[in-house]
Amino acid sequence: MHCLKLFLRLCDDSKEESLCFQAGSDGESIGNCPFSQRLFMILWLKGVVFNVTTVDLKRKPADLHNLAPGTHPPFLTFNGEVRTDVNKIEEFLEEMLAPPKYPKLAAKNRESNTAGNDIFAKFSAYVKNTKPEANASLEKGLLKALRKLDNFLNSPLPEEIDADSMEEEKCSTRKYLDGNELTLADCNLLPKLHVVKVVSKKYRNFDIPTEFTGVWRYLQNAYARDEFINTCAADKEIELAYQDVARRLAK
Repeated sequence: MHCLKLFLRLCDDSKEESLCFQAGSDGESIGNCPFSQRLFMILWLKGVVFNVTTVDLKRKPADLHNLAPGTHPPFLTFNGEVRTDVNKIEEFLEEMLAPPKYPKLAAKNRESNTAGNDIFAKFSAYVKNTKPEANASLEKGLLKALRKLDNFLNSPLPEEIDADSMEEEKCSTRKYLDGNELTLADCNLLPKLHVVKVVSKKYRNFDIPTEFTGVWRYLQNAYARDEFINTCAADKEIELAYQDVARRLAK
C-alpha cells in the first residue's frame, strides 16, 4: 500500500506540516479514497500551496511508522500532533485556514450538510450483497436515498425564494448543495457520489436514473471544476479498489 504525503504551510512562520493520502495502484497516481479527496478538495479551494510526494507504506518509512499505528491515511500531523479523524481534520483546516487570507468554506444552510448523507451506506450494502433475492430491495433503498438528494437539489434554498413574488415557486438551478460555490458539504458528498456512480455501473450495471435531474446537474457541475476532477481517482482505480469489495450475486 502506498500513500501520498502532502506537505503544506498553514501559516508563514509555521514548520512544514503534512497530510498523508492514499495513492493509486502504481504508487504515484491518486488512489481511491473519498475521504482523502475530501481533504484534498478543501486545500485546493482554500488556495493552499503544497507539494505532494509518494511514500510506500509497505516499507514502513521511519517518519510514518509511529505516527498513527494501525491507521490508514488520510491523517494530518501538525506541531507533532497527529489527527486521524477526517471530520476533525476538516474542522482544523477550516479554523486554521481562515479569512481574510483563506476563504470560509462552511455551508450557510444546515440542511446542505446532511443532504445525501445516507447514500454511501445504502450503496455499500447494495454492492456487498451476494443474495439475488435481496438485490431488488437494496437497489430500491439506494434509489430512495438518491431521490431524496435529487429533491433537495431541485428545491430552492431560502435565498433563491423571492418572498415578494406572486409567482409559483420554481425549481432550483443552483450548481451545488449550498449554492453556486463549492462548500465543505460538497467536499464530503461529491467524492462518495462519484464512487457510487462508477462502482454501481461496473459491478451492478446500475445507472443513476436520468430523471434525477438535480443529481445529474450536480455531478456535471462538479466535473467542470478542477478542484474536483484533479483530486479524483481515475475510474479504473475506483473499480480496482472495489474489485474484492463488490460481491458477485450468487446464481
